[in-house]
Amino acid sequence: MKIYVIGGGAAGMMAAIAAKETNPDAEVHLVEKNDKLGKKIFITGKGRGNATNACDMEEFFKNYVTNPRFLYSALYSFTNYDVIDLLEKNGCRTKTERGDRVFPVSDHAYSITDALKHYIKKLGVEIHYKTEVRAVTFKKDQVSGIETSYGKFPADKVIVATGGLAYPSTGSTGDGYRFAKDAGIAVTETYPSLVCLTVHEPDIFRLKGLTLKNIAVRITEDNGKTYYKDFGDLDFMEDSLRGPVIISASAVLTKYLNAYDPSKRKLLTVHIDLKPALNDSQLDERLLRDFQEFKNKELRNTFSNLFPSQLIPVFNARLEQKGTDINRKVSEVSRETRKVIIDLIRNFDYTVSGTGSFKEAIVTQGGVSVKEISPNTMESKKVKGLYFAGEVLDVDGYTGGFNMQMAFSTGHLAGQQAALT
Repeated sequence: MKIYVIGGGAAGMMAAIAAKETNPDAEVHLVEKNDKLGKKIFITGKGRGNATNACDMEEFFKNYVTNPRFLYSALYSFTNYDVIDLLEKNGCRTKTERGDRVFPVSDHAYSITDALKHYIKKLGVEIHYKTEVRAVTFKKDQVSGIETSYGKFPADKVIVATGGLAYPSTGSTGDGYRFAKDAGIAVTETYPSLVCLTVHEPDIFRLKGLTLKNIAVRITEDNGKTYYKDFGDLDFMEDSLRGPVIISASAVLTKYLNAYDPSKRKLLTVHIDLKPALNDSQLDERLLRDFQEFKNKELRNTFSNLFPSQLIPVFNARLEQKGTDINRKVSEVSRETRKVIIDLIRNFDYTVSGTGSFKEAIVTQGGVSVKEISPNTMESKKVKGLYFAGEVLDVDGYTGGFNMQMAFSTGHLAGQQAALT
């Protein structure tokens, strides 16, 4: 049996491993267009390599935004602890950090790639670097081989693990979508996900580089409908919002902000609650204490205990836009003015204009339709011997190791099943 795996990322490497483990007599080829394996793994976890998550398996399904049920067989047949065990046995010691994120002890993502590559070579998988697959070939409804930059090669099984469109510099240029369409398999609309949210308000430029910790975010439409809310850290960029709480929000919002049909796009507002730990009464008491401390100062000079210094000029400017005299002595500030201040603290708003592009997106939302793929085997329902795994599928999740686990699990299942028959 001859099996070709297209793509040497997390899903592809795991597919090659599983195929060779399942059928040692199979001839397994791993084809990669880059000059190294796992190029995208190198940038996971900010270069530290977030291999998976150590939470209970049932928690995984809550952390996938698109088609979580499709992953049931894959995740349970090759779990997060199976990933950890495989890495540990091949020289990559791991540790678990905040949020149950699993990293190499080395704090270097290449430790993951090195471990997988070591095992791939030990198993006897043949690796083809700098080899671009131009097409998957078929005979009727059966895979017959692949066509590469070096010629045509016959194959009994082909596993497509080419990734999506996120970070195209790593080689993820949507090749797998083309292979699927050539086989008559549907591909859903694709969007950049786990990415920043760009905003309209120009005052964000003055906050560039500022990080706010432990804030609450609520994202709504003009009609009041809430699309997302969460609590966490937020970063201000030159013209966009980023940080964990925003990155997660983008996974829910990207299809509304980047809809191919303009009539389906939504006008959304990010409401930032700067002090979510305090209720309105507690916040008012806090203001009164600060006003007492700064009783001889003007209102604009009384927020140093409440906010980072970089935020204060922008906060003052927004108060002025609301008709508040920030040059008034705090001893003259009325209860109504305090209500305006509290409302601004609760709703330090930005209007969303869009998202970052695929160039900076962590994952792709959308892809090969899971309706046309068997969840028990990862094989196409239309073309025998053709399998799909990893980000190329219409499955995506939040940050924290969930997308890597999805790639490992679907890759493992595809490789295992391809080698059985």
